Amino acid sequence: MISLPKQVRLVEMGPRDGLQNEAGEVPTAVKLELIERLGNAGLTAIEATAFVSPKWIPQMADHTEVLEGIRRKPGVSYPVLTPNLKGFEAALAAGAKEVAIFGAASELFSRKNINCSIAESLERFRPVTEAAAKAGVKVRGYVSCVLACPYKGEIAPAKVAEVAEALFDMGCYEVSLGDTIGAGTPMKTRAMLEAVGRLVPVEKLAGHYHDTYGQALANIYASLEMGVATFDSSVAGLGGCPYAAGASGNVATEDVLYMLQGLGIETGVDLDAIVETGEWICTILKREPGSKAGRAIAAKRKKAA
Repeated sequence: MISLPKQVRLVEMGPRDGLQNEAGEVPTAVKLELIERLGNAGLTAIEATAFVSPKWIPQMADHTEVLEGIRRKPGVSYPVLTPNLKGFEAALAAGAKEVAIFGAASELFSRKNINCSIAESLERFRPVTEAAAKAGVKVRGYVSCVLACPYKGEIAPAKVAEVAEALFDMGCYEVSLGDTIGAGTPMKTRAMLEAVGRLVPVEKLAGHYHDTYGQALANIYASLEMGVATFDSSVAGLGGCPYAAGASGNVATEDVLYMLQGLGIETGVDLDAIVETGEWICTILKREPGSKAGRAIAAKRKKAA
């Protein structure tokens, strides 16, 4: 019988990946309250914002105000995305204690996403990891398109392993493997993790699965069987990828929590509080929550009332 991890760490993507593609401007105060609610619910890693050019992602234009405005909770990290040294320096000035860099396992996606080759992107990140080491700032790495690319189709597991190893060797304490367009299935997820696990310790890997084809929970379960114990998720299933047409958001935090709870796996996160947070932010965004578990729990609660 396969032994699953007894404890799982969730990295909440809602405030950054969840909001970055919203058409209307989300007020800074709303972003800060979202971060506060997520922390109060027990999440210990909340990606707060992205230090990127407002020209490319207007929603993140208030990154400095957001990071400086967070009422930090003990034991909670608030990583921010920093694609280059300029972004890192701005994040450091605003008080960042952890940053994230992102590469891709697809050459075509890398060129369309960050306008450079995979090799060039890795060289661009090197000054960031070096500056972070000097400043005592932790760095997390992301690899996009680990199972499929919107332009190229399937991605070879060996290529994913190569990029993940480069980020790990560069100093990333953890590498998050992203199914950017949500096209992966459990069998492909296992094959990818087997390849990456030969070059990077499994305990240093995280899963980042989008739910476009409804496979995210199945891929998380397959990852648990492989020993992965950290997963990225987004409250109410908010988010998506501007470079992946039709891609839905990250798997909903509520759905992941419901499954993990059913498996007897500890997370330290209050599911009911996350459901309430998802309802709250979706009311502000004027959209329906993308979490099936969240909708079911909310409906059950309303019926009982």
